[in-house]
Amino acid sequence: MNKSRDIVIFVLIVAGLAFFFSRDKGKSVPFRKSSIRQAEKLSGLQFESTERKLMMEDLSGNLENYESIRNLKIPNSVQPSIQFNPTPIGVQFDNIKRTIRWSPIEEVSRPGNLEELAFASVAELAELIRTRQVTSTELTKMYLSRLKEHGPTLECVVTLTENLALKQAARADVEIAAGKYRGPLHGIPYGAKDLLSVKGYKTTWGAMPYKDQMIDENATVVKKLEEAGAVLVAKLTLGALAWGDVWFGGKTKNPWNLEEGSSGSSAGSGSATAAGLVAFAIGTETWGSIVSPSTRCGVTGLRPTFGRVSRAGAMALSWSMDKIGPMCRTVEDCAMVFNAIYGPDGQDQSVADIPFNYRPRVDFSNLRVGYFKSAFDEDYPTKENDAKVLNVLRELGANLIPFDLPDFPVEDLSFILSAEAASAFDELTLSGEDDLMVRQERQAWPNVFRASRFIPAVEYIQANRARHMLQQEMAEKMKKVDLYVTPSFGGNNSLLTNLTGHPCVVVPNGFKENGSPTSISFIGQLYDEGTILAVAKAYQDATDWHKQHPSMYIP
Repeated sequence: MNKSRDIVIFVLIVAGLAFFFSRDKGKSVPFRKSSIRQAEKLSGLQFESTERKLMMEDLSGNLENYESIRNLKIPNSVQPSIQFNPTPIGVQFDNIKRTIRWSPIEEVSRPGNLEELAFASVAELAELIRTRQVTSTELTKMYLSRLKEHGPTLECVVTLTENLALKQAARADVEIAAGKYRGPLHGIPYGAKDLLSVKGYKTTWGAMPYKDQMIDENATVVKKLEEAGAVLVAKLTLGALAWGDVWFGGKTKNPWNLEEGSSGSSAGSGSATAAGLVAFAIGTETWGSIVSPSTRCGVTGLRPTFGRVSRAGAMALSWSMDKIGPMCRTVEDCAMVFNAIYGPDGQDQSVADIPFNYRPRVDFSNLRVGYFKSAFDEDYPTKENDAKVLNVLRELGANLIPFDLPDFPVEDLSFILSAEAASAFDELTLSGEDDLMVRQERQAWPNVFRASRFIPAVEYIQANRARHMLQQEMAEKMKKVDLYVTPSFGGNNSLLTNLTGHPCVVVPNGFKENGSPTSISFIGQLYDEGTILAVAKAYQDATDWHKQHPSMYIP
């Protein structure tokens, strides 16, 4: 047994115990050897009485250090000086930027009832705006009206940004009339998950302690979308502090089945997009928060590679796992939005300067398409829908290759997220304001934050060393394929690929017996969103699941 290592571990464990013993008293309690002995039980280690005695002074000194750091009042926006790099050793990426040529749009015309455009794709709306058949102001007012009508029922809206939206739409109309067309997002109304800051509006993070929070800056993603000419119409709900679909104002509903929540944490982004209340939305994912609500609500989502999109101005939950991506009606819509928001901004140091190359057509003869065999072989409720996806891909010309993930204790690494989240919201735990959170149960942040105080720093570091090993093993597996298709919640794929940082496209592929949508996911090589978007588009174009919408919201 390496006793030096063990001592370091218990420095943190005992400090955590002292913290909780002293929380209500406002000061640390003196250490006793019995306190150390009790702490030993948390990790299965055992020291001798003389060893405990030797620790006493060091543990007490460490507590003083902890209190000093707590008094710094570190904001959520401050990043740690250590950063996660998803790139495996020896791997290089294509740095040549190629021109993107979007799919040609069939002729579209203005309908008699403008609300019939509520479910139109971004590409279709862009063509109507570009050809000046519809103005951005008209579209914006239409979506604002639908948000006002249906938002309360779905509980998917935190704040309407009406004044800002009308101003941005009017500017877009003037620019387009003057021949200054910025591209396919110019004049398109969208919604943003309310963990992205917007000047002049509250940024609530979906949580009661922050329901009146004002952050006087625009998040980088919001800035980039404004530069592309997009129009922000609403800040949409998220499960409190990015967990689930319960926020301080209620529970966001699934437009297909109002008895269900919309899943989380990008709950409002999925619900509003599915119900035709916005043309597209921005979500985030740490562990399933784009994939899950996209599945539940039947929309198409892109979770980019870690380090693709700047998180400046976004709530931090896990600095090594947080990702920002679009939730749309079609795959190519996701590509258009992603093309506007990716790339460095000089603020988020994790963002890599690697080009996004997308071609809408795919030649399956030149692609190695894997399928997560063990997951498909399992007996699970959506198996039939998923099996049909493989058949469609074969019909498109794909030669499917059996693929399995590394044999690795992935679930045992999940406390990396817990530790980082507890750090990001330490102020809640220290102040006791975690008691204001709506959900007070075992599977909720307040409990996780408290329990995470007992995660030793050494174990957190060891877990990240194991994570490095996982990255290398996954890189070896990915040498066999260009991408792979997987049941969206198959095996440990979700956690594993969020830990390694691989990109994912999730698209609807059918329905359950209760009428709720199902989905399939495509996982790609790091920084190669272009390939999985192209393959996902080929599948989507061969089906019509994305063209089906919840009947109660169709005009």
